[in-house]
Amino acid sequence: MTPDPIRFAHDLRGPQIPDAVRAQARLSLRDLLGVAVGGRATRLAGVICDHAAQDMPGAMPLLLDGRGSTPAGFALAAGMVIDSLDGHDGFNPSKGHIGCPLLPAMLALAPKALGGAEFLDALVMGYEFGARAAIAQYDSVPDYHTSGSWGAVAGAAAGARLAGLDRDQTAHALGIAEYHGPRSQMMRCIDHPTMLKDGSGWGAMTAVQAVQLAARGFTGAPAITVTQQPGIWADLGQRWYMLEQYYKPYPVCRWAQAPVEAILALRRTHDLTESDVTRIEIETFHEAIRLATARPRTTEEAQYSTSFPCALAMVHGDVPVAALMDDALDDPRVLRLSEGLRMVESEHANAPFPLKRLARVRLHLHDGRVLESGWTEPRWDHDVPPTATELRAKFDALAAPLGQARAGAIADVIDTLDSRPLSDLTDLLTAPVGA
Repeated sequence: MTPDPIRFAHDLRGPQIPDAVRAQARLSLRDLLGVAVGGRATRLAGVICDHAAQDMPGAMPLLLDGRGSTPAGFALAAGMVIDSLDGHDGFNPSKGHIGCPLLPAMLALAPKALGGAEFLDALVMGYEFGARAAIAQYDSVPDYHTSGSWGAVAGAAAGARLAGLDRDQTAHALGIAEYHGPRSQMMRCIDHPTMLKDGSGWGAMTAVQAVQLAARGFTGAPAITVTQQPGIWADLGQRWYMLEQYYKPYPVCRWAQAPVEAILALRRTHDLTESDVTRIEIETFHEAIRLATARPRTTEEAQYSTSFPCALAMVHGDVPVAALMDDALDDPRVLRLSEGLRMVESEHANAPFPLKRLARVRLHLHDGRVLESGWTEPRWDHDVPPTATELRAKFDALAAPLGQARAGAIADVIDTLDSRPLSDLTDLLTAPVGA
């Protein structure tokens, strides 16, 4: 018998969830919150939090801000704050992200008295629901949409559960969220990087409002991603897509991370500095070549670029957050390599996309040598995942603006969330960064 997605959304509980899946959910929760702290320094985050607080006033304290907004305003701002720094987990088959729109909708709708274990149950369910909604969407509509589109459906599923909606109300919430979700064209933002980003904040806001409307009796058309492709949902509770999320070592588009890894490997192996290199050449897949901004003027342009992060890797031996913002964008060492970088489309790299993102790099040196990498994939994919220690180091670096005590408390609460109230975590997330 094919599993019932709506029943799964409401009924999935701790004993049904493997320990490894639950542990991975905690890692993703911490990773998302670390990225949110890092993103709070962006101009995008400042604008969206001002908008949510001033134009959508309410009693719910905004994430890492403290000013009040509505639940929908909270979800919009939190989703865009996380999305403002392109360092959160993702899902290769959807070419996008589940957690970024899902978590803000859940935090906006979670009852104050909710237990942490129930929140983690719902988070796992949301990833499972969101992965299948994304696959179903691409199976029926091949256009490349932003993550907010399926994220709205995942957020509505988790939100309906947390808000106590019944089966019929949940079905309507899913239909409202799918219908009004932001099916915005992702490649427009790739070609013209702006604060629009991946639609995650809008998807989270849509999810919250869909749940609120359904609770009031508003009706929605059936969510076709859930109702019309039962085969995609047949492995619910058997295949755990929570274990198939990738993580990002660098806060830039995943498509740029394979050539970054190749450059870093050549840099280490041959003990190079940027002064040794005359130019960089990259073979990769079509979509990565579309990340074509060589001289970014904003952090959005820097994050949605292939050449700029590659130049950063050659200069710094890393892709630091600070190097993607403000005056750092004018570093002449980075711009020399970024503007001189040549990208070539490869059918070898096109063939396995989006399940694999491949790149090959050639470094042309001043001494006449040309150093070539092999075909390289990004680090921290689900089949070669980061260690818990590596992800903790990433969180510690991103969360440093909170101060060691507050950042450490957040990590400790997440590690023990199964035995604590959710408020132990949310109380740590409301004050502004640096408070």
